[in-house]
Amino acid sequence: MLTDEQLMIQSMVREFSRKVVAATAAERDQTKEFPADNFKKMGELGLMGMMVPTEYGGEGTDTVSYVLALSEIAYSCASTAVVMSVHNSIVCESLVKFGTEEQKKKYLPRLSSAEWIGAFALTEPQAGSDPVSQMTAAERDGKYYVINGNKRFITSGKNGGLIIITAKTDESERHKGISAFLVENGTPGLIVGREEDKMGLRASDTTDLIFENCRVPAENMLGKEGEGFKIAMTALDCGRIGIAAQSVGVAQAALDAAVKYSKDREQFGQNICKFQGIRWTIAEMATEIEAARQLMFSAARMKDKGEKFTQQASMAKLFASEMVNRIVGKALQLHGGYGFTKDYPVERMYRDARVFTIYEGTSEIQRIVISDHVIKDKRQS
Repeated sequence: MLTDEQLMIQSMVREFSRKVVAATAAERDQTKEFPADNFKKMGELGLMGMMVPTEYGGEGTDTVSYVLALSEIAYSCASTAVVMSVHNSIVCESLVKFGTEEQKKKYLPRLSSAEWIGAFALTEPQAGSDPVSQMTAAERDGKYYVINGNKRFITSGKNGGLIIITAKTDESERHKGISAFLVENGTPGLIVGREEDKMGLRASDTTDLIFENCRVPAENMLGKEGEGFKIAMTALDCGRIGIAAQSVGVAQAALDAAVKYSKDREQFGQNICKFQGIRWTIAEMATEIEAARQLMFSAARMKDKGEKFTQQASMAKLFASEMVNRIVGKALQLHGGYGFTKDYPVERMYRDARVFTIYEGTSEIQRIVISDHVIKDKRQS
């Protein structure tokens, strides 16, 4: 049911991903080198502003085209994909939806070209799944807001050029007292803290961001005062479709690797792909991936139609992120002892996939979101 344009985008990104991105993925996993050169090329191909309107330097594509592209990047390198996802799904999308005309003209062209990478700072040391508990605060001082606080687990915290940060502007209003700001990396008072030494996604930097009397111009508020929680939740809906796309891409890569290995590996006088147990495992893996892909497409199409898609985004994220962990586990098992070594890519995929059930809303949070919508709909009916 894909259009010719969508198929063309998928084919183009697939070729780029498997020729360019894949070439250094294993090395970057070891060295933790940020793939800045890849992002420059991706900016030239239009992959870093896919859903940004053309008048702001983007491609103006639909969400289905975007998730097809993101899945293809994730197939080769999950580290590159997560940066692409946060950049497009959360930062660019938030600017398109909530930015002023001046903010869009100033920042979107630089983001779409990958001159700047976008980052999103919501999580704090004591506020993960409960963003209302965040302590970062912003106080008005004339033409500026002065921000103080500490953000944690920020993707592209070191390499990001523009950061969307949430901070409390009115403690008494709880979630309605949170606002969002656009902060340029290098702003005095913004300090990049320690970089996490992670299990996976090692070529994507994850850092603390420390704000010490960081003065941000009042015109850099994103949306209106008190809309920060709304902006963050809207952004996460988009981001969760992106996580589903990443999960589908990594899972497909793991399945393909397992199939290739099963055709090459001989035991008891024949290729192991001829054993029924192996064939049934491969069938189950392929079926799960296809189910996740359709959930991803469903959420993306609802978004493109302008329909409410929060529940569908959470369903896609929940199922796909849990699915990819099952798939990479089975793929590693099919490799036997070789899967436990760094000579085969499934070892890296196994580590990369683990965080998918955690970031941008844990599986537990997705279940809360989904059940809230289901119970509410039942009551209304």
